[in-house]
Amino acid sequence: MKTLAKDIPNLHHKFFWEFRFDEIDWKGSYKMVIARIVERGSQDEIDEIVRFYSYEKVIKAIRDEIYFLPNYAIDDALKFFPELKKEEMYCYLNRKDKPYHWI
Repeated sequence: MKTLAKDIPNLHHKFFWEFRFDEIDWKGSYKMVIARIVERGSQDEIDEIVRFYSYEKVIKAIRDEIYFLPNYAIDDALKFFPELKKEEMYCYLNRKDKPYHWI
């Protein structure tokens, strides 16, 4: 079955260099796609993933489902989505560089 253009987000191939672009499962791989665009995209790409996945799904993925984003991408996510709070983001709470309290 051929994929229709409307069934995939309008994103440049360069964001997914290690994948076969035509074989990406855009619906099933939404966390990877959203994380990649938050990490490497501009406002145009953010607007496109919001259009494709919905604002609510993008926010939920960034806040609750994406396990890792580099610190600069967490900061970018906060700029793109001001209603997010760093302290509520799973990827922020579970970063490797956070200090641990020893008992």
